[in-house]
This record gives sequence, structure tokens and C-alpha cells, in this order.
Amino acid sequence: MSPSQSKYILVGIVGVGLVGGELVKQILSINKAKNPFKIVLLASSRKALYTSPENAIADSESWKAKLDSSEEKAELNKFGGYLAGLVAQGKGRKAVIVDNTSSEDVARLYPEWIAQGLSVATPNKKAFSGEKKTWDGILSASESEGGGRWLNESTVGAGLPVINTLKEMLGSGDRVKKIEGVFSGTMSYIFNNFSAPSSDAPKPAFSEVVKVAREKGYTEPHPADDLNGFDVARKLTILARTVSALSHSQTKLPELQSFLDVQTQSLIPAPLEGLASGDEFVGKLPEFDEQFNKLREEAAKEGQVLRFVGVVDVEEGVVRAGLEKYPMTHPFATSLGGSDNIIMFHTERYSPRPLIVQGAGAGAAVTAMGVLGDLLKLV
Repeated sequence: MSPSQSKYILVGIVGVGLVGGELVKQILSINKAKNPFKIVLLASSRKALYTSPENAIADSESWKAKLDSSEEKAELNKFGGYLAGLVAQGKGRKAVIVDNTSSEDVARLYPEWIAQGLSVATPNKKAFSGEKKTWDGILSASESEGGGRWLNESTVGAGLPVINTLKEMLGSGDRVKKIEGVFSGTMSYIFNNFSAPSSDAPKPAFSEVVKVAREKGYTEPHPADDLNGFDVARKLTILARTVSALSHSQTKLPELQSFLDVQTQSLIPAPLEGLASGDEFVGKLPEFDEQFNKLREEAAKEGQVLRFVGVVDVEEGVVRAGLEKYPMTHPFATSLGGSDNIIMFHTERYSPRPLIVQGAGAGAAVTAMGVLGDLLKLV
């Protein structure tokens, strides 16, 4: 039976690139008779398309042309009022804004939108890992009377069940001791190939692995944007803040003012810091292969491999990201392939054997799936 008009969830989608376009496709692929969502707002960086619930976006082939032909400018300060107004008119049960951008400006609006009764679902890490003021505003708005929800599964591990697993653990009273994992698909690929468990195959140079990773699209155009560790630090900030906010008792974790407070080891050789060109960076990286070879050899002598990991150690009150050594029998050495992520939850209930989540941690399809999974929690 089709949902009645008052039961629809109105959806506004900000950012319609790879992930946003895939999300539209996935929402519209739901059986029409059972689809609770009405897409009533689409916005790119330049234009916005507003529709009524009666004329909501229904065709995955034509929405791009409609948005391109729209004469409405994308004005961020109008989006919340438009959706809240439709709900106030009884044209939807609730509304949600999906932010598929990586914009700080959009992220700073989350507290305002949530205070208006709108929920926010997003893969954008900025609000949850950036300045603490925004994070505090999100928590305060969501706890206020009539406040919406914040749904951010895809900020860590794309579609992998990481954030919601953590939220359910904490909500049910489990005590998290430590979270550790390979959170970067780029770093995963690099060290799965650079420091593989013992084999007779020739060992590749670090610079060669980075070069190939870049050619395959596993790194940013400038590999330093991955090797600085900031992406992992942002994800650890999100996890640490979630633990602190939702634990039933106070933790020892530090109050992170931003992801910059995470103890983060950069893998960028000091002389290459600040190089503006990705090509120049890759061209000069071979000069530093020997120092990475030594790290690999030292680990191999101990029967271990190198992995770039992130750790939220709740019991010790430490949040850190960097190169660490693991035995060749450890899941971080044996279970990973390609650019997979792997995350271990050590908790009071999952002890002594941790709960392990593993799989693709990047890509438009799985990221959009994580966002849609969050939207379904509103049904």
C-alpha cells in the first residue's frame, strides 16, 4: 500500500556529483508502492531545483536536465526553510537534508537545520571532525525539543557498518575499550603492496607503489593529501567524539578541538613538504625510498608487516594515527586486499576477541548505500 501523503519523508539533496547522483538513483530504485521518500530539492554548487511533493523527482534520467535548466540559484540559507515549510504545511511527515559535498560552509549549517526539526544525513566529515563549536552545536540542536537527527554512517568506511555499529554498542551500554583499524583505502593499498606478508616476490620501492596507486586512482591527484594522514585523523575524531558523546559514563578521551589535535604521523618526507605539484612530488619521492625500505626490513626481521592504522584507545585516553607493526598472522596482515578498510572494536562484550568489520571503504555506490541506509532509519 502506498504511503499516505502525511507519511512521506521529504528529501533535499545538496551535492549531486558522483555520490549524489548515485543516491538519487538508489532512492528512485525503491519500489514505488513502498518508497517512503520524496525528493523535493536538488542542489549543485550553482543551481537549485525545488519541487512540490506532488511533483517530486521521479525519473532518474531527467533530473539532471531539470536541474541544469533551473533558474534558481543555490542559496544554502534557503534550503532549511523550504523543507521545514513543507512539513509545517502537512505535506510530509518529516524532512531530511543530505549533504554530499565536502564543504565547510554546508557543514556549519547542520546545527541550524537540526534545530529546525530537519535531520541531516551525510558522508561529509567536516562537521564531525572540524571545529568543536560545530560539533557541540549539532549535539545541542539534536537534544533540543523537536530537534532532528544527525546520521553520518558514511563518514567512516563509506557503506561499512561502522558508525551505526558503534552507536548501537554505546546505546545498549557496552563499554568500548579500543577501536583500531586501517581506515584509509589509499594507505591500505600502499602498505598491502609495499609490506606484504613474507613471500619470495621482489619487494617494490615505496615510491613505485605510490606512483601506481596514483595511476589507479587510489590516491588524490597530489599523494601528499593522503600521506599526511589527515583523512585518518578526521575519521578517528569522528569515532572518538561519538564515543565521548554517547557513552553511558565519562571517558578518558581528550576533548578534540578538531582533527588537528589527533597525534598524526605524516609520511611526507620533510624536504617534500609544501610541494605544490603532485607530479613533482611523485618524481622526487624515490630519493627517500631507502628510509622506507629500512622500516620494512626492520619489521620483516621481527616477523611483522607495516600498516598505517588509526587507534582510539579509550582506556588510555589516546587518539593516534601512524605506522605500526603487526605480526604476519594478524588480520591487518592477512585479511586485507586491494584498498579495503578493516576496523576492530574491542569492547567489554566483544572480548577477548574483537568485532571486526571489513570491506570496501570507498566508492560512490557503497557511500550512497551508507547514506540511504541512514535515510531508512527515519522511516
